[in-house]
Amino acid sequence: MLILTTVLTTGALTLTACGSRDDKGTTGGGGGGGGAKTKVVIGVDAPFSGDLSALGLGIRNSADLAIKTANKNNTVPGVEFVAQPLDDQGQPNVGQQNAAKFISDKKVVGVVGPLNSSISQVMQKPFTDAKLTQVSPANTGTELTQGDGWKTGNKKRPFNAFFRTATTDQVQGAFAAKYLKETKKIDKVYLMDDQKTYGAGLAASFKDQFTKLGGKIVGEDHVVPEERDFNSIVTKVKKSGAKALYYGGEYPAAGPLSQQLKDSGTKIPLMGGDGIYSADFLKLNKKAEGDFATSVGKPVEQLESAKKFIADYKAGGYKEDYEAYGGGTYDATWSIIEAVKIAVANNSGKVPDDLRPKVLESMAKVKFDGVTGPVSFDEFGDTTNTMMTAYEVEKGKWAPKFSEAYKP
Repeated sequence: MLILTTVLTTGALTLTACGSRDDKGTTGGGGGGGGAKTKVVIGVDAPFSGDLSALGLGIRNSADLAIKTANKNNTVPGVEFVAQPLDDQGQPNVGQQNAAKFISDKKVVGVVGPLNSSISQVMQKPFTDAKLTQVSPANTGTELTQGDGWKTGNKKRPFNAFFRTATTDQVQGAFAAKYLKETKKIDKVYLMDDQKTYGAGLAASFKDQFTKLGGKIVGEDHVVPEERDFNSIVTKVKKSGAKALYYGGEYPAAGPLSQQLKDSGTKIPLMGGDGIYSADFLKLNKKAEGDFATSVGKPVEQLESAKKFIADYKAGGYKEDYEAYGGGTYDATWSIIEAVKIAVANNSGKVPDDLRPKVLESMAKVKFDGVTGPVSFDEFGDTTNTMMTAYEVEKGKWAPKFSEAYKP
């Protein structure tokens, strides 16, 4: 059967034919140790094309690097890991089709991704029904792990196959509100979101915490993210007296929105979440100076634990940057690798015939020191690492300003 394997050719992924999971073969370059290996596939789902491809390609490459590293180091004796990346184009219907493809291929024991919470919503049930582990480095919608009742304190995990290395919108939105109100001393904010699961959830969390801290929301609006003319909304913001604009959404719309705001003569910053923390936000916005973003974890460049990841990524020759989710993606991929290692160890060192459900069972025992710090999951499948960082655009670059292990 034709599947995607990770062969490095200037960072690209190429197609290679290989047999079913029962077939044995010698490891390719970097497999470690020689001898027969069982091929174990890890799926990767993210947008590799379209507006959000910068983030998606960083996810693809970082997962690829983790898999190459595991093979090189013979992390799980007797196993050769293979990546199967599928482009969801940032569209839930495509993500749903990708989920079906992963499920139908019995060699796939885990899936890394997706980027968008709205795509996870259509993946979670089929993955759980198939006992196929999913670990997202980017999904922050709180309801994905804690159910729709989380706002009233009625937390209930809806799908036990879903895990994430990114913290929730509840944490991120509240952290942004605290930073803007208490550190930047901004007390009047205009609130916008793109009506998607991620953006709306982030804006709601921001609003709740900002008003609790005594801040005032002077206006609210929704945008259609595919549009790029925001002048009518900019006029409302200008008249509102807002001292900042908080946007729940992603960089393809946030960049033009920020620039049009500045072009109107309204010299106030735009702030958003990890969906705008991208180099592409700066490419789309010639007047981004002074804008803010939050992102999960500490900047990997500041972490001792990330030095090898950064060096290996550079040495790997990937054409695209690892972007906001590189470290978290490596850790998400490695958590599946660790679960495979546990499942094999519990089966007297042999790959179980029913590896897929055994990997899911093993996820509760996964605990290791990752690129982003200690990695483990709580009873909801959420990361136990709630570190957040606030960034500001300075001299055309995102500069980290403040990091905190934050709990609302």
